[in-house]
Amino acid sequence: MRRTPLALIETVRIRDGAAPLWHLHLARLYASCRALGLPHPLELHTPQGGADRVHRIEASGRGGTSHVDVAERRVGADGPVRLVTSRRVAFQPYPYKTNERLQFERAAAEAEGQGADGALLLTREAVVAEGDVWTVLWWEGDRVAGPSLDLGILPSVARARIEELTGPVLEQRVTRVGFEARRPFVANAVRGVVSIARLDGAEVEPHPGTLRLAASFWA
Repeated sequence: MRRTPLALIETVRIRDGAAPLWHLHLARLYASCRALGLPHPLELHTPQGGADRVHRIEASGRGGTSHVDVAERRVGADGPVRLVTSRRVAFQPYPYKTNERLQFERAAAEAEGQGADGALLLTREAVVAEGDVWTVLWWEGDRVAGPSLDLGILPSVARARIEELTGPVLEQRVTRVGFEARRPFVANAVRGVVSIARLDGAEVEPHPGTLRLAASFWA
């Protein structure tokens, strides 16, 4: 039995008083409501003004009506991240951003115990799927590639923003070994595009396109 009502989550970055990815958050939220049979939130106002921060929305349907909780927090650490591959948690499909995030919480705790900033999750077939709070991407020549959506990964707002800039992400199924060789990077809707400094203790050589993409992400 579910202990808490199923809720959809959107974590929205406020930069320079504006929410530049708000349209992508709304599109995903409403699509998820339709797919899961939850009522659409009717009174969502565009967050704006104030300091740079994270605006977190949690939308649920209680008694057939929409209920929205809002919280805010600081953005947190900046700079490249150190990732480790989770050995304890196998990725389970997560096609909607809901509050049922136990697999990611367990993977994050595993990474923290190893002194890393985050975790990389693989499927049971050792195919790269997601990060604990990141969408994972890599380069195929000069084109951005990422895990196939049919793995059940989250259609992230960061990935949607990158597609606005570069065109469709090339969908692939890549093993952990293949991932490292493709000069990967990570992204999310709070931090934007971020380089991977180390993966399982090994240095990751950044692709020149990663810095260019990071520079244009919030433009």
